[in-house]
Amino acid sequence: MSDSAFESLADSLLATLEEALGDHMDAELQGGVLTVEGDDGTWIVNKHAPTRQVWLSSPRSGARHYAFEAAAGKWLDTRGGGDLLEILSAEFGTPISWQAP
Repeated sequence: MSDSAFESLADSLLATLEEALGDHMDAELQGGVLTVEGDDGTWIVNKHAPTRQVWLSSPRSGARHYAFEAAAGKWLDTRGGGDLLEILSAEFGTPISWQAP
């Protein structure tokens, strides 16, 4: 995947997350870093261009790294832990959907 393709995918994902979560809690996207304040603490979701991954720091599930799997159209845990959107949907109690541009 090219750098520009990664940037486009990651930016689209982060904007979708901010929009989906902003109705339910304090979510702010700045410079490729999404910060979400919830009852259980603070979640950070950020793009990491050198590895072409999206990184999650969660007070519930800990720190994880996700790479985009084009065949599945999903951001999947690099250690086999599942889909980023399924994990965030479960942790926030709200369905989150995203489609690759």
